[in-house]
Amino acid sequence: MDESFTERTEVPQPEPAYALADLLGVPVPDLDAGLPLLWHWAYLLDRPALADLGPDGHPVRGTLPAPPGHGRRRMWAGGRVAALGPLRCGEPATKRTRVLKVTEKHGRSGHLTFVTVGVQVLQGGAVVVDEEQDIVYRDAAVPPAAAQPGAAAKSPDVPAPAVPAGQGEREIAVSPVLLFRFSALTYNAHRIHYDRDYCRDVEGYPGLLTHGPLQALAMAEAARAIGAGTVDVSFAYRLVSPLFDDQGLIVGAVKGTDGRTVTAARDRYGRQTATGTFA
Repeated sequence: MDESFTERTEVPQPEPAYALADLLGVPVPDLDAGLPLLWHWAYLLDRPALADLGPDGHPVRGTLPAPPGHGRRRMWAGGRVAALGPLRCGEPATKRTRVLKVTEKHGRSGHLTFVTVGVQVLQGGAVVVDEEQDIVYRDAAVPPAAAQPGAAAKSPDVPAPAVPAGQGEREIAVSPVLLFRFSALTYNAHRIHYDRDYCRDVEGYPGLLTHGPLQALAMAEAARAIGAGTVDVSFAYRLVSPLFDDQGLIVGAVKGTDGRTVTAARDRYGRQTATGTFA
């Protein structure tokens, strides 16, 4: 296998689109016109063997990007995607994936490896989706003190006042079931999204993490609801803060005077977790 390049071809079927619409709580799109922006994430999926998965549920062999080291924590940091044509069900499509760039950095949180993955989806001999995904790998977590024998229990934080969804915003009820079903729909076995004990005891998180792609999809759907296009359009988004399952998810989109549509995701207490721009 060429470890710098992977390719997968299949015929997209309507069923994943129906499932994604139900999961997001949005109407099923007109599939004859093509899938909405980012819905290709439910298609052309890599399906690694169970034996090729690491302790965190991510593949460690035969995958792009390959993990840069044992125990490194993987997070989706953002990306850019351009819809150059309609991706339709019932016609063969090919996904080509390659690593475009790897950057090593050191900061207050330790050693960071930033990987940019390029994805192109082709149908009918033309590129219909051109995408870059930004992935960051962090050092393995030190086991939290509360998980060590004899450690004192940490006092629970006092919750901040809730900020209800305002005009132009929509709340999505985040639950372990939602996160599990999105993981299943996208064939994502990363345990930070469904295994609470693993999140707490191994990676040191206080709760299940809400997927970065799920937040990006929710923002894209908020933009589509106010008229943002799905073809000949680009979307740049960034995950700015972790979002845990008990914090909710509220998304919104606003059309700007410059023709762009600005999107954002936040928790129910007003803390922003993701931003994006349609152009």
